[in-house]
Amino acid sequence: MEATVPSARSRALAVLRVRSRASAVGLLPAALAVVLVAARATGRLAGDPWPTVTLVVCVVAVLVLLVGGAFAAVVLRASPAVTPTVPLSEAAAPDLYRLVRDLADRMDVPPPSAIALTPDCDSWLEDRSHAAHRRGAARVLGGAPGPVGPESEPGAAPVLVIGSPFLWWMRVAELRAVLAPVVAGTGPSAHPDIADARGFVRGLDAAVDVGGRRGLGWIAAPARLLLRLCRTDAAEMERGVAAAASERAQGVDYGLRIVAQEQVGLAYAGWDRLLTRVALPAWRMGRWPAHLDAGVVSALTELSRRDRLAEGFTSRLGERPACDLLEQPGLIDEATSLLAARLFHGGPAEAGPDWSPVDWAAYPEEVVDRKWRTEAARLHAALDALAVPAGRPASPSAPASPAAPVSPASPAARPGSQGPSGAAGAAGPATLAAADSPSPTADAFAGPTLERVLGYLTDGGGEGAAGEALAGRITGELAREERAAGPAAGTGKARGTDTLPLFPLQPPRSGRDLLADHVTAMVCCAAVDSAGATPGLDWLDGPVLLVGGDRRSDLAPRVLCLVEDGNPEPLRDWLSALGVRTEKPVRLV
Repeated sequence: MEATVPSARSRALAVLRVRSRASAVGLLPAALAVVLVAARATGRLAGDPWPTVTLVVCVVAVLVLLVGGAFAAVVLRASPAVTPTVPLSEAAAPDLYRLVRDLADRMDVPPPSAIALTPDCDSWLEDRSHAAHRRGAARVLGGAPGPVGPESEPGAAPVLVIGSPFLWWMRVAELRAVLAPVVAGTGPSAHPDIADARGFVRGLDAAVDVGGRRGLGWIAAPARLLLRLCRTDAAEMERGVAAAASERAQGVDYGLRIVAQEQVGLAYAGWDRLLTRVALPAWRMGRWPAHLDAGVVSALTELSRRDRLAEGFTSRLGERPACDLLEQPGLIDEATSLLAARLFHGGPAEAGPDWSPVDWAAYPEEVVDRKWRTEAARLHAALDALAVPAGRPASPSAPASPAAPVSPASPAARPGSQGPSGAAGAAGPATLAAADSPSPTADAFAGPTLERVLGYLTDGGGEGAAGEALAGRITGELAREERAAGPAAGTGKARGTDTLPLFPLQPPRSGRDLLADHVTAMVCCAAVDSAGATPGLDWLDGPVLLVGGDRRSDLAPRVLCLVEDGNPEPLRDWLSALGVRTEKPVRLV
């Protein structure tokens, strides 16, 4: 530590020298103007052309001072970027504050000025002592205005930002070990030269953002130039600070920290799956899971069960969880879950009629079933736009016209024959096998039926123009819906210089992927309506179809075979085995 702190300080001084040289360049014309005016006043520069030269230099000096002063004012007053977090007052987490202060005392460093939570698997120190931050009142949990905290005072220690998934998945001892090197960073951060250099770099970074506004573009160029000149030294300064903090923390729970780092990697994997597979479908429906942090425990427990590399990690769950350090973990979980929806999807900052929370117990019915039926409705709306007949036969090789009833004496009525419902025997025992059931007619195919979808994709072929046209219709309709819905659909919303979502989870999906999703949703709706299946939630994969309480994971490859190759036989066999009636109209939202 004795070696790394001076190294970080020397790099900080190098950054400050860039600032000094920039100031010298700005003052050089003024200094030259003073010399010329003094020389003229003492008679040392009499005669032409010195009066003109002196005037020109004075004008240039005034202009440079004005521009330099304006630039310096922007750098000093521009608000550096602050990570959106959920602030924790000491009353909301007294045990957590005591743990952090004990760590700081053991390492002989200043304690952080405050603690905040972020919906991410990371922890760091963040300086919030800038004047722009002090002008805004600190907000306590729940959104009510609160007093300005110590983190807003000039020269205060930085704020400790903790990833909320750590609190729910890690045990108290593991969290303590993981936070030790982070808290140790308050020591080097308190050094005046390092703090000054960091403030200068943050000011330049903020000035670049200000330069993006109309009429202030000239500010960005010198700010970027100064950032390039001090980039290497600033990076080396931060490396020196991190090395010093790591060395100081080696005497605190070092052995446990190695084990706890494994939990960090596991938490990141489970958190990513929970957000992309479980939370994202709900966000797209205008709902946000209210207890994501509690859900990450279930997701990681399931991951430990499936992944042999994670075996044994669940045995720790008998120890005290770090969320016990909070007074109201459920309320804090809800606040971080809403913030996660804002950061990763661009949802509104407050709940509302079109942006409401959902509990895990209600997720299958309120999110999964609604998602499937909304996508099924969108799929049939696209078929309507393409003027696809509701009574279209399932295959061009069907011998009977879909408009004509099938006679009991006809070959279509005999077991194993080809009828209007598709391939031989595809309807299964729930349709044609019953002796007292009439054979399907054109009227049976009217409305939103799965048979209509199967027939269209089979006739057109997944690789033909029919599949592409349907995928294009769905893509366009989904884009229009998202534009109309605004931020709740993930399009983002400008707030000052920030645009949400800051960290979008997934790139835009292709038309073929969207078509596969919508066909899957239609199949699931038909299975729920006619075969007794139910919507379900898998903690790692999101919405799933349950049959007899068991997850059916064999549907996706059969849908892809239909969408990509135009081959319906694997899916028809699957539907027949399940007893799904493809000719029965599906209930839509």
